[in-house]
Amino acid sequence: MNRLSVLKYDVVSIALYIGLVSFGIINIYSSSFNESFTNLFNVGSIVGKQVIFFFLSLIAFIFILFTKSKFIDNSTSIVYFLSIILLVGLFIFGVERGGAKSWYAIGPISFQPSELAKFGTALFLSKFLSIIQTDLKSNKDIIVVLIIILVPIILTTIQPDPGTALIFLAFIFPVIREGLNLNYFYFGLSIILTLFLTLKFSFLVSLAILSIIFFTYLIYLRNKKFKISLLKLIFSFFLLIAISFSTNYLFDNVLEQRHRDRINLVLGKEIDTSGIGYNINQSKIAITNGGLFGTGFLEGTQTKGNFVPRQHTDFIFSTIGEEWGFMGTSLTILLFSILIIRLISRAEKQPNHFRRIYSYCFASLIFFHFFINVGMSIGLIPSIGIPLPFISYGGSSLLIFSLMFFVYINFDSSRLKED
Repeated sequence: MNRLSVLKYDVVSIALYIGLVSFGIINIYSSSFNESFTNLFNVGSIVGKQVIFFFLSLIAFIFILFTKSKFIDNSTSIVYFLSIILLVGLFIFGVERGGAKSWYAIGPISFQPSELAKFGTALFLSKFLSIIQTDLKSNKDIIVVLIIILVPIILTTIQPDPGTALIFLAFIFPVIREGLNLNYFYFGLSIILTLFLTLKFSFLVSLAILSIIFFTYLIYLRNKKFKISLLKLIFSFFLLIAISFSTNYLFDNVLEQRHRDRINLVLGKEIDTSGIGYNINQSKIAITNGGLFGTGFLEGTQTKGNFVPRQHTDFIFSTIGEEWGFMGTSLTILLFSILIIRLISRAEKQPNHFRRIYSYCFASLIFFHFFINVGMSIGLIPSIGIPLPFISYGGSSLLIFSLMFFVYINFDSSRLKED
C-alpha cells in the first residue's frame, strides 16, 4: 500500500481535473435545463448521472492512490486484452445506437468498451515500448507496435465508429518520442495529403502534385546523402499513387453516406445548413452568439431552444461558447493546454520508462480529443462524435478518463521512489 502524503501528489493537475469536471457538470446542467423540470440532480436526469459517475470516479481515485505502481505495471496485458474481448463481444451482445453497435446495455446502465480500449492500449503499448529489448529501429518491433494500435482501430471502425477509431492515432506521438524514425511520420502526413488532394480535387491533380514533390525532392537530394534509400523513396512514391488511385473507390464503397456527407461538407464540396451540416452550423451560430462575455448562465438562446443536437455531449463546447463567450472558451482552452503541458513536463522527469511513456500516451489522448472536439464545434473538422474529456456528458468517457488520470497521478507520485 502507498503511504498517503499530500505533498507528493501533483496537486496542480488534480485541481485542473476537478475544475474541468465541475465546469462540465455546470454546462451539462445548463444544456439539459428545462423550466418544467428543474430538479435535474435526481438519479434519472442527465446531470444527475454525470454527478454519480464523478463520485464513482473519486472512489476509484482512493483505491488507485493506495495501489502500488508495480501492481498497475503488471496488469497492463489484462486490461488491454479484456478491452479487445469486449470490443469483439459487441458484434454479438452489443446495442446499436446512432447507427453503430458500440455499447453494452444492462438495464439503465450503458458502457462503451472503446473507452476502455484507449486505457488498455495506453498501458499495453507503454509496457511494450519500455521493455529493454524493444528497438524501434527493428521492423519486427515496429510491426508489433502497429498491431497493438491497429487491432482496436479495426474493431472500432467496423462497428462502425470511425470517429472513435481515429482517436487511436494519438499513440503515434509517444511512439515517435520513444525513437520511431520520423520518416514514418512524414510518410503518414504524405498519405493524409494524398487523401485530401484526391477527395478535394481528383486523382489526376493528386498525381501531378505528388510527382512535382517527388522530383523536386530528388533534385534537392542530388548532391546530398540520402537519409533513406532511393529504392524506398521510389516504393513510397508509387504506394502513394496507389492510395490516391483507390481513394475514391474506398470513399464511395466503404464509408457510409453520413460519413461521406460530413467529409464533403468540410472539404467544401457541399453546402448544407439544414441536413448533415445542421449540427455544425448551429454550433457555430451558438458560439458566435456568445460574443466576448457570453449570454449568461442558462440564458443561451441556441442552447435553451435545443437548436444544437447533442449539445450536452459532442457539442458541449457550443454551450460554453454561447453562455460564457470568448472568455469562457479561452479559459477552457487554457485549462486543457496547461494540463497537457504539465503532463508532458512531468513525464520528462519520470525515471521509469513505462510510466513516462504512459504519461505521454495519456497526454496525447487528451490532446486528440480536445483538438477534434473543438474543431468539430467550430466547423474545421467533420462531426465524428468525439466528446470533450471531463466536460462532455458520458459515464464511460468520464470514468475511463478519470481512471487514466488517477493512474498518472499514482505514477507521478512514485517517480522519486521505486516502490
